[in-house]
Amino acid sequence: MKLTINLRDLIGIIKDKASQSKAAVIRKPKTFSLHLALLRATTHDPFTPPNSKHITTVLSYGHSSRATAASAIEALMDRLQSTHDSSVAVKCLIIVHHIIKHGSFILQDQLSVYPSTGGRNYLKLSSFRDNTTPLTWELSSWVRWYARYLEHLLSTSRVLGFFLCSTSGTAEKDKEEEKVSALTNSDLLKEIDSLSNLIEEISKRPDSLHLKDNGLVDQIISLVDEDYLSSINETAARVDEFDQRLSCLSFGDSVELGCVLKRLEACKDKVLAISTRKKALVESLWCLISEMKEKVGNGKQAYREEGRLLLTMGRNESARFTDRVLSYGNSVKFSSARFGLNNGFALSIVESV
Repeated sequence: MKLTINLRDLIGIIKDKASQSKAAVIRKPKTFSLHLALLRATTHDPFTPPNSKHITTVLSYGHSSRATAASAIEALMDRLQSTHDSSVAVKCLIIVHHIIKHGSFILQDQLSVYPSTGGRNYLKLSSFRDNTTPLTWELSSWVRWYARYLEHLLSTSRVLGFFLCSTSGTAEKDKEEEKVSALTNSDLLKEIDSLSNLIEEISKRPDSLHLKDNGLVDQIISLVDEDYLSSINETAARVDEFDQRLSCLSFGDSVELGCVLKRLEACKDKVLAISTRKKALVESLWCLISEMKEKVGNGKQAYREEGRLLLTMGRNESARFTDRVLSYGNSVKFSSARFGLNNGFALSIVESV
């Protein structure tokens, strides 16, 4: 087994050297350094995460023109979607994550619009499989999950109007409380629903029983944990805002909010088990969600009771109306099955005194 791993590592090193040599020959001078940094950051080594120096080089292409940033994103996506190696795929996804968190606005913008069609399976890795070894097979499940997670992160960022977890979005985050309070109920529901989708995806993280002390997996976990805390903060702000508006919510909004809170509560145990950072902050959110879920449930019950009361009142009023009509039956008779009166159109003449 040791020989197999060493042989695979040797093949990976040869592939990396060949790719770098090829880039030196066929790439234009302007893009050579980009492709070389990208190749060096996404080697075939299944244990070591991308070197921060090479990631920084890739990110530096977002501080130039929009065309240069577009070229950087295109090169990264070509590398990601053409590889069949799980190590290379994971490292490409880590770079995507770094762009979301630390990239310039131009680079983030180019990432958000690639491809132009958008849609589901944005990174096109739902069927990724690398069955070369048991290690790469297990790492493949991380590739599929990590790609789905990043798709949710990009989607949630679009809904929120800023890149969640981005260090460059500090100015937007400072205005977040004011922005949240100005949202309509519909938009607020859309945002909290998107955040709950993201937290649900975090709870689906694969087990790493056979990937202990793997640098690649450790870096993914570290990056996602940071995002998790940001998503917790954003979710808490919106749940708290709904708490302020509870008496003004329609029945439909209450039902929708209740469903979102129920979904969040369903993934609580799993999320708490995979992340132990800032437990007090996290626990306070789950307490808030539990309290809100109970309040929303009570509100829906009040709506039902009010609806039954109005229905009963309507029936009583209808009965009283019928009685009043019937009380005049001796004077004026209409042919109407609705009131259960005699057939025929007749008027009885009231005797005058």
